[in-house]
Amino acid sequence: MSGSRTMMSPVAADRVITTFAPAFHSESSPYQKVNFHPKVKAACTENRTGRVGLKITKAVLVGDVATGKTCLVNRFCHDVFDRDYKATIGVDFEVEKFSVLSIPITLQIWDTAGQERFKCIAASYYRGAQIVIVAFDLTEEESLHHTVEWMTTATEHCNEPTKILLGTKKDLLSPKSYAEVEVVALKYAKRLGAEYWATSSKTGENVQDFFFRAVCLSFDAALIRELESGPPATKAIGSDLIHIGNSSDLYEKKSKKNLKCCK
Repeated sequence: MSGSRTMMSPVAADRVITTFAPAFHSESSPYQKVNFHPKVKAACTENRTGRVGLKITKAVLVGDVATGKTCLVNRFCHDVFDRDYKATIGVDFEVEKFSVLSIPITLQIWDTAGQERFKCIAASYYRGAQIVIVAFDLTEEESLHHTVEWMTTATEHCNEPTKILLGTKKDLLSPKSYAEVEVVALKYAKRLGAEYWATSSKTGENVQDFFFRAVCLSFDAALIRELESGPPATKAIGSDLIHIGNSSDLYEKKSKKNLKCCK
């Protein structure tokens, strides 16, 4: 795992969500959600979410190498864009704190390497993700074709995750060229059962809107599921997968992994 931020600061003003974020293409999204479920609203208003222990939402970001996954994360988490591409080694990790309907939520973003030799490392972090984001380069058609395999692999051990097909580098295409690519991308999104988004990490276009939408979808689905099933009060979403007690735990677990399969 490469370096990452380990200190979690208070929720920033621009991470406060009070209304349900809209879809990029509402007419083609498998998630026809425009508002939080009434049960979710009631639970948040009455401060009953502590009973279900909703605290952590885990998102994994996968896709071919050089599709701009790390640039996307850096734009959202740090509001920066680095032109100098540096391939992710294994898995990188970021944490963002949100307030959704006044409920504090921690979003874990697992940015995985796209190189073949790191797949066995990255795959171990897919398990239990509530959000699966498959990225492709809007200027490279082959990376779109590969999204089927990425989505299948990433969702294999997840329980009904929110699925997103994310096109990157939108700024590199003319409006006409983008429109042509979008037609094909929407067909892939339908095939994957995913919601489609197009972003630009360079300009920041749709980056925050996309993450807000993903958080809203995951929060609503997970909370309504737990409210209806009545889980133990000590169980937090994702707590059976990774315990975030302190940053050293992450690096300790990483150091104990057998990496022979990737040599």
